[in-house]
Amino acid sequence: MPSKPVIIPALRYRDAPAAIDFLCTAFGFTRQAVYTDPSDPAVVMHAQLTLGDSMLMLGSVRPKDGASVIAWKTPAEAGGVTMSLNVVLVDLDAHYARAVAGGAEIVTPPHDNVGYPGRAYHARDPEGNEWNFDTYDPWAK
Repeated sequence: MPSKPVIIPALRYRDAPAAIDFLCTAFGFTRQAVYTDPSDPAVVMHAQLTLGDSMLMLGSVRPKDGASVIAWKTPAEAGGVTMSLNVVLVDLDAHYARAVAGGAEIVTPPHDNVGYPGRAYHARDPEGNEWNFDTYDPWAK
């Protein structure tokens, strides 16, 4: 149990197994846990991917999702980006090269941030989720 609140983003993907492969290959995540539907291994019930001390949870879009209280929507179903995930990096250029080699859609190449310190680049995963990779650490004093 964490000693303080922890925020872990959670996403839904139409093709969660492919998304997991992409996130690990292009963005450097590591599989911590992947639980599939016993009757259909292509359906990811819940997955946990880590990147450094951070975690992302994800799963497959399932028919019941739309009828749930949460009413999950992928960016395609919502008609655009629904949020942006920000990842603070030490070596932005090496990560950018990995993302390009892994097939990420690059929205903006590495650039100096305007109005605040650091450098960033923006990418989308294959299902349209927006990722902002940045050297600016908002926790640094």
